Amino acid sequence: MKFGRFTLALVTAALLASPASAQADKPGTAHRISANLPAPYATSPVANPPHLVKRPLDAALAAPPGFIVSEFLGGLTRPRLLRTAPNGDIFVAESAADRITVVRAPAGAAQAAQHEVFAAGLFRPFGIAFYPPGPDPHWVYVANEESVVRFPYRNGDLHASGPPETVIRNLPAGGHWTRSLAFTPDGKHLLVSVGSASNDAEAGMGLETDRADILEFDPDGSHKAVYASGLRNAVDIRFDGDSLLATVNERDGLGDDLPPDYLTRVTPHGFYGWPWYYIGAHPDPEHGKDTHPELAGSVLTPDLLIQPHSAPLGLAVYEGAQFPANYKGDVFVALHGSWNRSVRTGYKIVRVRMKNGAPTGGYDDFVTGFLLPNGTVWGRPVGVTVAADGALIFSDDGSGTLWRVAYKGR
Repeated sequence: MKFGRFTLALVTAALLASPASAQADKPGTAHRISANLPAPYATSPVANPPHLVKRPLDAALAAPPGFIVSEFLGGLTRPRLLRTAPNGDIFVAESAADRITVVRAPAGAAQAAQHEVFAAGLFRPFGIAFYPPGPDPHWVYVANEESVVRFPYRNGDLHASGPPETVIRNLPAGGHWTRSLAFTPDGKHLLVSVGSASNDAEAGMGLETDRADILEFDPDGSHKAVYASGLRNAVDIRFDGDSLLATVNERDGLGDDLPPDYLTRVTPHGFYGWPWYYIGAHPDPEHGKDTHPELAGSVLTPDLLIQPHSAPLGLAVYEGAQFPANYKGDVFVALHGSWNRSVRTGYKIVRVRMKNGAPTGGYDDFVTGFLLPNGTVWGRPVGVTVAADGALIFSDDGSGTLWRVAYKGR
């Protein structure tokens, strides 16, 4: 496995079993990743993919005092992104099964009461969005890898009432395949995130047309434009008021601690550096500081840095009424977990504290326990959403489960 001219070193069995990261993860642990970054290749790039095991009988997920984590629904096929419909149903992208599933539960129920296949025969579905924004949508949009389709929808529909209508064709295929969707609050534009085709444009920019971008369309798929660029892989996008938030997976192959992944408010028409720069105007060593020096001054620095290779995927803004008041407006992010770090990181849900709609600079572990002391892994968080009753629901594509986090009081 190669990144530029550097070949990843395979990790020894001793590294695979390293317990250091697992011991450090516990609810309430605070993290603040410094913008004072190490030099490229300060450590050698490694390949250390997770060894996924069946959930141990004594395995338990931990959350802060007063919170209870329980299995909401099991038996799904690699559940990925989640979205809560206006009526409270939870839509699940089962990407590996090429389908969208609807999950329903009475308010306050610890377990789902019903789940139905809303639509099948898709192609790597991921992003889900309801249109128009508000309490009475008429359509549900679904992003396949190569297209965006929409289905007629009314609140409470458990099955698509008609065939899919293709609104966007010929999205770039291959490479980073997840496509997330978000409508602008006024409903005038549909945003589609498209990750890069490569790690670091090592095969040239010819493969990167309309990639590492968030694209903008009218709701009918017309008038394509670039909303923001230089985002290597913006996996999830959601609006928080008028601000678009995105989780971004940065490049690999520069060592354990470079570059950080991030959560950021996305500036319209903003440029975030990839592939020539990362985390502001840090030049990528594979391209050299003399490649596009005219762009250095225009690179935007993301709001919140996340430990490198954590793989932040889904995000949710907490606007429920169940959690304590100081959670209101905070953001939950699912860290899918590293595959290329000598000591594993991620495999948890974290809480990003917000103030006036902006990250305050750090994040706290919120749900931990997927990463075992011996270095093996039994689950990997992906999607996050807030249920109608204020509980937090997140997906785990390692064990095929939706988990529910509820506040019961201290």
